[in-house]
Amino acid sequence: MSKTDYEQLMMNRFRGFLPVVVDVETAGFNSEKDALLEIAAVTVVFDEDGRLQKEETYASHVQPFPGANLDKSSLEFTGIDPHHPFRLAVSELEALKKVFNPIREAVKSHGCSRAILVGHNPAFDLSFLKAAVNRVGIKRNPFHQFSTFDTATLAGLAFGQTVLARAIKAAGIDWNNDSAHSARYDAEKTAELFCTIVNLWGEFFPNPALNNPINTTPQQNQDTEKTTEQDSR
Repeated sequence: MSKTDYEQLMMNRFRGFLPVVVDVETAGFNSEKDALLEIAAVTVVFDEDGRLQKEETYASHVQPFPGANLDKSSLEFTGIDPHHPFRLAVSELEALKKVFNPIREAVKSHGCSRAILVGHNPAFDLSFLKAAVNRVGIKRNPFHQFSTFDTATLAGLAFGQTVLARAIKAAGIDWNNDSAHSARYDAEKTAELFCTIVNLWGEFFPNPALNNPINTTPQQNQDTEKTTEQDSR
């Protein structure tokens, strides 16, 4: 692979979008009322052989926003104590900046137009992310507003499993139940699953980014996205 191909591989492979794997832990299911407690994001990168792999993890414990609901059953499920001093939790604004700033840099360095959220049933993660963005008044959310890559769907296709733990094991990836329901751990394992599926696809079908470069500029992607958003209303 030439240096030019390597530099443009991410941009061309996903139509100008940078996949970023995200997991959140929360105190309920209502993104407007229930607290966001943990957030983790994992960037991915192609190696010199054109295989996708994990790159960096950015994670933070989050303080419940003022007036946030803390559902007891949800806290028992995750095992999170929102008020534990050793959590070293920060405000939603600080947590989002910690995660968003390096993602913006990664988007720029890969020549992409914006990030696209990868998650296991990602509508949940995206809804909490967008609600927090609205609460703190962040003007530039690096993530696409509604498009996602769903590893539950992809794993169902690739391995016949849609539950995260079962899909991870079916993919031959180590899984520790005692570490689950931590945003960092779940995001990193979901990233491994996503990379495995993308690479598995590449073993059967040539990488379209190498054989048919899209050469889509960030501005063209933004224009397309605006049209898509208008059509979806």
